[in-house]
Amino acid sequence: MNLSLSRLAVGLVLGLGIASAALAQTTMKISISTSQNSHQGVAIDTFAKEVAARTNGRYKIETFYNGSLGGERESIEAVQLGTQELAFSSTGPVPNFVPEAKILDVPFLFTDKAHARAVLDGPIGQDMLTKFDAKGFKALAWAENGFRHMTNSKRDVKAPEDLKGLKMRTMENPVHIAAYKGFGIITTPMAFPEVFTALQQGTVDGQENPLPVIISAKFDQVQKHLTLTGHVYSPCIFVMNKAAFDKLSAADKKAFLDAAKEGTKANRARVDADDAKGVADLRAKGMTVIETVDKTKFVAALAPVNADFEKQFGKANLDKIRNYKAQ
Repeated sequence: MNLSLSRLAVGLVLGLGIASAALAQTTMKISISTSQNSHQGVAIDTFAKEVAARTNGRYKIETFYNGSLGGERESIEAVQLGTQELAFSSTGPVPNFVPEAKILDVPFLFTDKAHARAVLDGPIGQDMLTKFDAKGFKALAWAENGFRHMTNSKRDVKAPEDLKGLKMRTMENPVHIAAYKGFGIITTPMAFPEVFTALQQGTVDGQENPLPVIISAKFDQVQKHLTLTGHVYSPCIFVMNKAAFDKLSAADKKAFLDAAKEGTKANRARVDADDAKGVADLRAKGMTVIETVDKTKFVAALAPVNADFEKQFGKANLDKIRNYKAQ
């Protein structure tokens, strides 16, 4: 009797061991610099849900918001080092790790969101994703921050000369800094989590970001003037530590890539929604909004800087993006 009981006990323990192995769950972290209720929050929440569903719960993605694991640059660095598995970031700090991505930040490169999305989803964008591999990343998918617009606490910006002398927070991005200096802006590179306080304290006069970011960061509380300059299109990207990705089975690699695509769909839909209602929302909160500017004047003001960009990136490469038509 005792023998059969002990055999039963051994059998139960073994059975439980096998069951717990089958239920073993790997936890990974992903972070953003903005709030959960934002186009970036929607992206990582969707991604986390899709990874869990597509791997039958074997992978759990923990989501972190508001720069709680550091600003974008720190998060990307953590992914490269392997101390964090995943990050979702705008491409602002990406050229510090993958210089080839710099070309996407050239001002007035894209005519509208449809054009930008077609470029990123087409051969140009997909080829650029492969450039991340050699730098310790697996780039899972492009997503979207949106077209960037200028805000400040000093004056209405109706023409490029109105920007002269404004002290503006910029991203830690060499292309942005060169362009804004071309407008006569005093540039102050700064990580995103520091921006609200810097605006509140008057350390800087203004900043520039897409409407979804301006809304979710509540910049209307510390900025009076908004101009829809649309001067730079800002992509976002899902990045994963390359070694962590390489360890996945073929089926799980596909699950992560497909989950990122779903995250992008949700993210772009939220950008569209925020863009559609953003101006009315920000006006209602007391901001003065200049919706229409003569963009040709802004482009002309950057002529010397654009000449430098053409030397740096090659006019043919820039034209290939500017003239791209989805097949």
